[in-house]
Amino acid sequence: MLGGISKFFGNKADKDVKEITPYVGKINAEFDKLKDLSNDQLRAKTAEFKSRVNDYLSEIDSEVADLRAEIEKANITEIEKKETAYDRIDELEKERDEKLEEILEQLLPEAFAVVKETARRFTEMDTLVATATDMDRNLAAQKANILISGNEVIYQTSWDAAGQEVTWNMVHYDVQLIGGVALHKGNVAEMQTGEGKTLVSTLPAYLNALGQRGVHIVTVNDYLARRDAEWNAPIFQFHGLSVDCLDYYRPHSPERKNAYLADITYGTNNEFGFDYLRD
Repeated sequence: MLGGISKFFGNKADKDVKEITPYVGKINAEFDKLKDLSNDQLRAKTAEFKSRVNDYLSEIDSEVADLRAEIEKANITEIEKKETAYDRIDELEKERDEKLEEILEQLLPEAFAVVKETARRFTEMDTLVATATDMDRNLAAQKANILISGNEVIYQTSWDAAGQEVTWNMVHYDVQLIGGVALHKGNVAEMQTGEGKTLVSTLPAYLNALGQRGVHIVTVNDYLARRDAEWNAPIFQFHGLSVDCLDYYRPHSPERKNAYLADITYGTNNEFGFDYLRD
């Protein structure tokens, strides 16, 4: 099972793999629970996960909102009061990051299982039918593979990706689950050509998108950025997550800025880097 992961960089390589391996059983146990769900029930999992994240962070978010309201109300001369509030917000943001990491760790097996089950359905079916949402209707006006029929949305499992028609035929193997956990935990995993790096990325991308602060997927050239964005997008869009790619748009353009507002944003290392410098 571990043969597909060539290595983890760092001194704790063997220990890292050993720590990650138990996640596979947990993910697959959750995966087995999903097969009998309707498409609507499967899609509802994302809203459930987001709600659990929001509940876990609600106390911190409420305090931050109160502090920002105090800052807005403060007199322009109350500089010290504002500085104290901003310092507290900085502390809370650090605490929030830690709490977010905790809740995503709790959700990981279930979230990865949802992505794997979605990949299975896209592989085994020609179309997936569900109750249409406003986002589905907006996507159907732009995407040939998404159709609206009355109150239902139809996701076709073949679509165009960077000028080539692709038919989804990938379901996450255990080795790819390991790779997804490794990436989520901030490790670096080297995988050989053909071992499914593009598929692996769907797992931590979906999980971290539940935090609702945006996920960036960085690749090495503009073709891969566009291809991977278009290849993986329907898996995410099926769950109500927006996807965009920096490399579609000119720097400084409103469209480029808007791309950063997507739940999941693809781009090259150069474009992300230069946008950071331009800011």
